Order: sequence, then structure tokens, then C-alpha cells
Amino acid sequence: MKTLLIMRHGKSSWKDPDLPDRERPLAKRGIKDSRRMGLFIQEKELIPQRILCSSAKRAVQTAQLFCETCGCPDTVEVLDELYMAEAEMYIRALQTLPDELERVMIIGHNPGLEFLLQMLSGELVSLPTTVVAHLTLPVQRWSELNEHTEGTLIEVWKPKELPEEIIEQEKELRKEAKAAEKEVKGKKEKKEKKEEKKGKKKDKKNE
Repeated sequence: MKTLLIMRHGKSSWKDPDLPDRERPLAKRGIKDSRRMGLFIQEKELIPQRILCSSAKRAVQTAQLFCETCGCPDTVEVLDELYMAEAEMYIRALQTLPDELERVMIIGHNPGLEFLLQMLSGELVSLPTTVVAHLTLPVQRWSELNEHTEGTLIEVWKPKELPEEIIEQEKELRKEAKAAEKEVKGKKEKKEKKEEKKGKKKDKKNE
């Protein structure tokens, strides 16, 4: 029995209309939701041993933020072929995985992910941004997985429905990150002022 977590990338930004679709980054909401989902999956003890991720910037950022809070920093495999992939392409990517991996996550795009979920579970489920679907698959080897595999959909988790403690935990982490960023910025500015002062003294000596 294998476990598959299907995650759609976080909410992306449309601020720059000239950016190619593949280069669009996450919006603020996408950043928050990705971090929150990482905390939640860690709490559920479903940390993936490998993450197969689309090469789109919004998907890669989702994976990075998810891993920061979930605790799986070295498990992401970015694949160009998963960018806007169809369901069959996700299955082909999964078939190549080593059999010692019991729990795997895919981060990608609709409509391919919704078709993949329907194909493997027989259930038609909407996957808004940053949603995670938890499936079990009746295979011992990933190479046995195919479009006829009859898996079981265990649960679907949406960012808006996560427990309040997860939301508060993410807010606290965000505050800590901002404080650390402010401290680094302050040190940098202090160093620059010091260097500027030294430069002025040197110029006066040379006059």
C-alpha cells in the first residue's frame, strides 16, 4: 500500500501581466496557505518522503514553503514535464519512483490534478489552490500504478478549513521571520553607514 498526497500550487500573483505563465510567483495568500498546509501535514504525521513538483515558479515556491514548515527540505524533485501536465504524465512520473518510498506528494496544476484524482479514486473533487488530497493506493511497487488503479480517497484538506492553532502558529512564524529580516536589514544599513563614514574620512585625508 502506497500513500499519495496531491497538492495544487498556492494562489499565484497576476500583478505583472507581462510575465510568462511559468514565471508567475505566489501571491501573499499563496505564501501563507503553503506554509500553513506544511504545518498541518506535519501535525498529521504525513510528511512526504519525496515531492514531485512542476517547474512553474508558483509550484516550486509552494514546495519550498511547504517544506520549510513541514520539515522535508531535501525531498523536492522539480520536473519540467509536470508543468500543466495531464493526468497520465503524473502517473508516468510516479511509476519511476523507487519502491522504498511509501509516501509521496505531487505539486502541480489543474485540470491535470483533478483528472488524476478522479482517475485514481473514482471521485470528482474540486481542487482549489493549496488544497491537499490524501489517497491510499493498492500497489506494492510504484511501477504497478496505472490509470486503472483503484485507490481510496481518505480526505481533502483546504487552507480555509485548517484548525485555528495551525493558522496562529503560521502567524507566529511569520512574525519571527519579519523580525529576523528587520534585524538583518538593520545590521546591513549600520555596516553601510560605517563604510560611508570611513570613506568620507579617507577623502578628507587625501584633500
